[in-house]
Amino acid sequence: MANIINLLPDNIANQIAAGEVIQRPASAVKELLENAVDAGATEIQLIIRDAGKELVQVIDNGKGMSEADARMCFERHATSKIQTIEDLFQIRTMGFRGEALASIAAVSQVELKTRMRGTDIGTYIEIDNSAVRKQEPCQTAEGTSIAMKNLFFNVPARRNFLKSNAAEMRHIVDEFIRVAMAFPQIQFTLLNNTQQLFYLEKGSLKQRVIAILGQHYNSKLVSVKESTDYMDVHGFVGKPDAAKKTRGDQFFFVNNRFIKSPYLNHAIMTAFADMIPADSFPLYVVFIDLDPGHVDINVHPTKQEIKFDDEKVMYAFVQSAVKHALAQFNVMPTLNFELDPEIQHLDAVSQPFTAERQEQSATSSLYKTFTQANQAHVIDKSSSNLKHWKDLYDIGKSSDSYSREERDEDTLTQPLPAVGFESRSSTASVIDERWQDNTIDQKVPVQVHQQFILSQIKSGFILIDQQAAHERILYERYLRALQETPMPAQQSLFPQTLQLPPADAALISEMLPDLQVLGYDLEPFGNNTFVVRGTPADIQSGNEQASIEGLLEQFKHYSSELKVNKREQLVRSMARNNAIPSGKSLTTKEMQNIIDELFACAMPNAAPGGKYTYISFKLTDLAKMFGG
Repeated sequence: MANIINLLPDNIANQIAAGEVIQRPASAVKELLENAVDAGATEIQLIIRDAGKELVQVIDNGKGMSEADARMCFERHATSKIQTIEDLFQIRTMGFRGEALASIAAVSQVELKTRMRGTDIGTYIEIDNSAVRKQEPCQTAEGTSIAMKNLFFNVPARRNFLKSNAAEMRHIVDEFIRVAMAFPQIQFTLLNNTQQLFYLEKGSLKQRVIAILGQHYNSKLVSVKESTDYMDVHGFVGKPDAAKKTRGDQFFFVNNRFIKSPYLNHAIMTAFADMIPADSFPLYVVFIDLDPGHVDINVHPTKQEIKFDDEKVMYAFVQSAVKHALAQFNVMPTLNFELDPEIQHLDAVSQPFTAERQEQSATSSLYKTFTQANQAHVIDKSSSNLKHWKDLYDIGKSSDSYSREERDEDTLTQPLPAVGFESRSSTASVIDERWQDNTIDQKVPVQVHQQFILSQIKSGFILIDQQAAHERILYERYLRALQETPMPAQQSLFPQTLQLPPADAALISEMLPDLQVLGYDLEPFGNNTFVVRGTPADIQSGNEQASIEGLLEQFKHYSSELKVNKREQLVRSMARNNAIPSGKSLTTKEMQNIIDELFACAMPNAAPGGKYTYISFKLTDLAKMFGG
């Protein structure tokens, strides 16, 4: 029988291996930036064209490579980081496997220029599909410049699976931010199609965090710093009012390497327990430094999933460090001991304490109780206040029109449901004031606690959740706009300029065509800035910026939680963001409009997220509740 197992050619083996390391342009960005950091660079520049499909270039001023090293670095498993198996457990560099450059060369066309410090001539290498096409001396600056061109040109199937330019650019920005955040002592620059997105100067960690996340976080950061013999924790967490609906602004670094750890994230979430809403997520940039022997980073090709030798210790220490930071900076909830101003108007404070009053107070039993020894626990049996203590249990005996015995008899024969009113008389007055105009008989909707709408129907009544109902109305309205007729934009009297973080700017650029169909008149203005000329008609004038920022937060929330297409996420986000919130008072006309539009919807019984929009109560069920 013929043999059927064969060795794959090197170029095919390299392409298969590249699938684990280089999944998209952002993967190459991560590897090239980390190599530049390992080279000891103090200035790193990232240049992107066509969202990385045409060009990803990283230029650094690191130590550079010799001619032999420049050729060798593209071989598989060629690395300067480890020599023996024991070195795997003492790794402090970003890269160590020696697979990144080989994988990049297998799926793109690479140009490398490098010159070691102290030498006069550099090396230039061209590689195409893992094959060296040219190698020659060249003039170049100290350091290394490596350009990856035409990604996946020889693997068209994989290139077809890449997302839109805006989506791929968001991934590139994410990887850039993670590396730049970890090394504030290095200057980073990001250019996208000749436009500068980031220029991050050298500085402190706080300066780097603010430069990346935004100036508005300057007053919302709380410093975290704890040290032990086992590990050190430092960084920043956001104050509770900086919490968002998405996890975007959350960074964990172990030995300066970005990681994803739901376990440690839970530790910080529990530290913020009862301080932020259950559906919100705190901001944090937390660095953990410990002996590399206590952590295994060789778990996943991206090195973002790692294992600790004692996860419980890590959990407890991170949680404790964050709690201590919040308490130290007076962010934890505290009891309010401020003096009530009304106390100042009491007679005991405002009127003089005359000699006559002092004598009267000194003869009182209360004064003796507190001033004489062993008297604090003694009860004065002669006190008239305690003689008729049994009368305290005769509830309303003198004020009711019938006796307690009669009331007990009625209670036994006719049990009452548990109702949340204080007393019978107060209930009657509330009912008289609320319903004296017979609003239910007139079928006029009534707002309950500025959250629900009560309306009579033939079989009883319905209770409508005003926010969920309006969310369903807007959802179907926006969906029709995308599928049928675009919504007109309400032009602003004075256009507003909207400055966004680079990641959000890339996200808005991706959604721009659909946003324009939904009534947003937005125009890119360069440098992560947009001009807002108009918004949908249901957005109040002057609230344009808050509306767009809220829309972005909702979109990122749905992107992380839901597996639906981008248009569906956008429509749900807009509906949720623009819906009438609970707690807003509505006029009778506004309530009636919600009712009419809700039951004109194709699916009126549930909001897009699945929450009920209304609950009906039948007359027969109500009669049973009252024993009828």
